[in-house]
Amino acid sequence: MTELRSPLQAQVVQWLVAPGDAVRAGDVVVILEAMKMEHEVRSTGPGRVRERLFAEGETVQERE
Repeated sequence: MTELRSPLQAQVVQWLVAPGDAVRAGDVVVILEAMKMEHEVRSTGPGRVRERLFAEGETVQERE
């Protein structure tokens, strides 16, 4: 199982996928906002979305 990790502390602005959706490497999965800028988080490989652990509007912490 592959996890997406936030590159910075940010707020979830918009999910572009739902549980059950198939994704390919490079697909934009979620848009985060930090420091008044939007950041696209992309899939690192092909797969299927199992769950979303954060809702739109929630803050995520930086994970390496």
